[in-house]
Amino acid sequence: MVSVHAAHSRPTLDRLSVTVLTGVGPRVAQRLAKLGIGTIQDLLFHLPTRYQDRTRTVPINSLHPGSQAVVEADVELAEITYTRRRMLLVRLSDGTGRLTLRFFHFSAAQQASFEHGARLRCFGEVRTGTSTLEMVHPEYQRIHPGNLLKVEDHLTPVYPTTEGVHQRTLRSLTEQALRYLQEQGAENRSLCEWLPDEILRKHGLPDLSSAVIFVHRPPPGVSMQVLENRLHPSQQRLAFEELLAHHLSLRILRHKARVHAAPVLRGTGMLAERFRKLLPFALTQAQEKVAVEIATDLGRNHPMMRLVQGDVGSGKTVVAALAALQAIEAGWQVAVMAPTELLAEQHFRGFQAWFSPLSVRTVWITGKTKGNIRTELLEDIAQGNPLLIVGTHALFQDDVRFAHLGLIIIDEQHRFGVHQRLALRDKGAQHDVCPHQLTMTATPIPRTLAMTFYADLDLSVIDELPPGRTPVTTVAICDQRRAEVIQRVRDACARKRQAYWVCTLIEESEALQCQAAEDTASQLGEALSNLHVGLIHGRMKAQEKEKVMAEFSRGAVDLLVATTVIEVGVDVPNASLMIIENAERLGLAQLHQLRGRVGRGTLQSNCVLMYRSPLSRIARARLGILRETTDGFAIARKDLELRGPGEVLGTRQTGMLNLRIADLMRDQKMLGAVSHTAERLLSEYPDRIAPLIRRWLGDAERYGNV
Repeated sequence: MVSVHAAHSRPTLDRLSVTVLTGVGPRVAQRLAKLGIGTIQDLLFHLPTRYQDRTRTVPINSLHPGSQAVVEADVELAEITYTRRRMLLVRLSDGTGRLTLRFFHFSAAQQASFEHGARLRCFGEVRTGTSTLEMVHPEYQRIHPGNLLKVEDHLTPVYPTTEGVHQRTLRSLTEQALRYLQEQGAENRSLCEWLPDEILRKHGLPDLSSAVIFVHRPPPGVSMQVLENRLHPSQQRLAFEELLAHHLSLRILRHKARVHAAPVLRGTGMLAERFRKLLPFALTQAQEKVAVEIATDLGRNHPMMRLVQGDVGSGKTVVAALAALQAIEAGWQVAVMAPTELLAEQHFRGFQAWFSPLSVRTVWITGKTKGNIRTELLEDIAQGNPLLIVGTHALFQDDVRFAHLGLIIIDEQHRFGVHQRLALRDKGAQHDVCPHQLTMTATPIPRTLAMTFYADLDLSVIDELPPGRTPVTTVAICDQRRAEVIQRVRDACARKRQAYWVCTLIEESEALQCQAAEDTASQLGEALSNLHVGLIHGRMKAQEKEKVMAEFSRGAVDLLVATTVIEVGVDVPNASLMIIENAERLGLAQLHQLRGRVGRGTLQSNCVLMYRSPLSRIARARLGILRETTDGFAIARKDLELRGPGEVLGTRQTGMLNLRIADLMRDQKMLGAVSHTAERLLSEYPDRIAPLIRRWLGDAERYGNV
């Protein structure tokens, strides 16, 4: 390993193009670029997702279904069979037992090579077959008499790949890259160690080169279980650095934001006072505490970057309304951004009802706002007339220009990427003055994770529900008892209550989802002919959805059949029964969000999770957790354990937190040390930060210039 100072004196592997490797021409380089691989360093940090043990051959009689193994055996028989499709079956024997190879795609030459008595070495996953164990499309080599094939001297890595880039290619290129790394005396052969020596010693971390070599080429004796769980010291060394790179990237975003000036939003507080008097309830202590934190931030001259976490129904929107009124009273515009049109619409109606008596004008804009209406609206916004503008991500389209945007409120923040949030902030920036930003989420996450992966945001928590809320009772019922569930809806509506029936058919096609909801509404309309059944889904026009929701809100619709578009934002206190169909298909957070649509008043409320048998282990665990608790923070912790942070924090959609080797739940114990190390680098080694981020997150420019 070369020191940082030595590394600066000659070109390093982070600057050496993969085109120096044998087999990388323009076409392969283009394909590698899709994997984020442009340099030798990129290739070395393209890490295996799992391993195969090809270091020994095993007798056929020791194989068991689900395992992967190398066997050597002789061909007894090869034949083409025709069942539902044409296939080639090759029967092998090694004296201890028999094994069948099954090929669905094969050539005549391939078939001819499986002559009786030919000796093969095969590697593949073992499955249960009709008469013997099987391997489907295994990798295989013919062993010619007198030739000895050596087994692998290390475990075989399996890499993330893309179309046109085979595992063989990645293994061959990585082998060359490792040779570059190990030829220490030559030019261009260094891999920079950006962590200070004292940090490595303090946390017992191996040096970078050894860790990288080990992870690509683990020796045969290493426990596969340790490797699969990524608990080997070499893997933990890389996980530490990866977590550090992500944490630093967010700290830099935060620092860049703080460098900008922001409007000082102070007024008399009269608007907020009048608003509070109009509310039919008093704020909880938790709401009051968070409202004070936000009001203090808005009165400062650098941009607020605050995340408000609160469980379903904890009253985040009221707190956001107080912040909006503070900005409006100071003469600035406020933009409220929601992830879906329905939620944007809900916010528009809610804010309009609250703000109209205060003579504050509210408008909303989405991608579907067209023609003259859009033109007039855009002119109004550009002149600074409407003071509260609600919308979807359409708010940061090029033609939307704000006259003086003072505050951005983002709901369900995990649905938006960091860079989407920055794009809206940049739209509001004028003369180096940036708007304040308040983000809200009903997806609670443990504080340690929030501090690490929302490190660009300050954190407020509303950890108290308003008084008078009745906990929702939850039951799980097999869909074979559908008739009982329909009767339950009939009984609830007979008592002048209302109900939701949510269709969660998860298809790629929105059209199929909507069709399923329409079919369900039609069937329930026939079964419950004395009730008024309404329908709402994503393909309906805004006016149609608004009409149905208004009818449901005033009690004219007894049963609302909907897709998961009603997951957040809908508030009808008289709705006391929620049926979720195919509940096993949804994650815990989404089920909890849906359940949060009932229990919003003083009525005893119920949620029925209707599932299709048989349930997987994870689905059974999910439904069990929902039956046991209504605490969103407890549910979020379980969700992280079951699904991992990528899905829970919305990072699959946003591209952030696309972790290669670290795992937030498994590596929680590192987070304190990661935060401490980040402080050290920021204060003592600032020149190491950009290359460290670039190593793990690609182009660091976006973190330098946002």
